[in-house]
Amino acid sequence: MFKGKKILITGGTGSIGQAIVEELLKYRPEVIRIMDMNETMSHILHEKYKKHKNIRFLLGDVRDKERLRRAMEDIDIVFHMASLKHVLDCEYNPFEAIKTNVIGTQNVIDVCLEADVERVVFTSSDKAVNPPNVLGATKLLAERLITAANYYKGKRKTKLSSVRFGNVMGTRGSVIPIFKNQIKAGGPVTVTDKKMTRFMMSPTEAVKLLLKCAEMMKGGEIFIFKMPVIRPIDLAEVMINEASQEKKIEIETVGPKPGEKTHEELMTAEESKRALETDDTFILLPEIVNTDLMPKNLLSYDSYNAKPAEFKNYSSSNVKPLTKEEIVSLLKSEGLL
Repeated sequence: MFKGKKILITGGTGSIGQAIVEELLKYRPEVIRIMDMNETMSHILHEKYKKHKNIRFLLGDVRDKERLRRAMEDIDIVFHMASLKHVLDCEYNPFEAIKTNVIGTQNVIDVCLEADVERVVFTSSDKAVNPPNVLGATKLLAERLITAANYYKGKRKTKLSSVRFGNVMGTRGSVIPIFKNQIKAGGPVTVTDKKMTRFMMSPTEAVKLLLKCAEMMKGGEIFIFKMPVIRPIDLAEVMINEASQEKKIEIETVGPKPGEKTHEELMTAEESKRALETDDTFILLPEIVNTDLMPKNLLSYDSYNAKPAEFKNYSSSNVKPLTKEEIVSLLKSEGLL
């Protein structure tokens, strides 16, 4: 479905943006436009991909609707990944998070509808579930904006859906690079809480989920990958053991940052009432499906080759975390050790 297509990736110079570019190139799209505000990374990637004549780098902000209009011309598929992503930064700068994560997402929606784009995939976060922080609240609202656009798009062909990511291993600002730097400096390695759990996914899994969403989407759904759970304390101990077996490096518990949760959730119990389940993915259907505005086949489990999900709260506290041996295997398979 990507061969010969024109694709736009907002926020495309990030770790997942780079991973999806690598994957999309295999399918020979006509063009991939990468729009980002990070001039340095755009320049670095421009050099990296200079032999690929079908990649374009655009400097621009999703807050700027006019810039989006130029970037969106003749585009078929949009992966909307541009956002402010760090809990603490959003807590201290809440309206900046709103400008990018909420207003920026609405700008993307408006321009996609104007351009009659075929498909729009928005990257959300498990932090959107029962959010106690600004980041999660803005991601939840952005999800609702994406779903609602399917109701008021009129006769336009555009379909819009979301994916919920967990913590993506090895991405910039994630815990693995932080632990690596702390170990390199001789410690201590800092963890928030020894009881903390997190859903973790590899960059490979993140790209798989994005492409699967683009392929399966009918409009309005939220796709959620079934991710393993890791305790950061176990991850820290594994990385210390693998990196520095001679020198003892201490682990320091520093307590939660503002807005930080002890456990994350993939879905609430209420959401699970309208969720489907495949072997590796949950598909959360929009609440408003009994209307002519939504596709009738959203009501059919068979259309997704899925079954109803179990009614429960899908929290990382209720999932058996990976063993240290399993963590080592996962990190090595992704080249992170």
